[in-house]
Amino acid sequence: MGEHEHANNNNADWSAHIREHMEVIGADGTHVGTVDGIVGNRIKLTKAENDAGHEGSSHSGHHHYLSCGLVAEVEGDKVRLSANGAVAHDLFEEE
Repeated sequence: MGEHEHANNNNADWSAHIREHMEVIGADGTHVGTVDGIVGNRIKLTKAENDAGHEGSSHSGHHHYLSCGLVAEVEGDKVRLSANGAVAHDLFEEE
């Protein structure tokens, strides 16, 4: 796979192509987060970004995760999801 990496099927294993510090964007180009790492079959987003604007709330102090199954493609240093940004935020798993 090259600069624009596409899956041959919906069950592609994107985790091998996703690296720390890549930007995660929705299908609509909206910024969703920044990759902190891959845990199992999930993308772990950076905690600092999740805390921005939410300090002291129940939303701060933890990581958000997204399923690798939401990845549509990897474009250079961006991970593009199959869902729009607002939908992706609703799909966050928290720990």
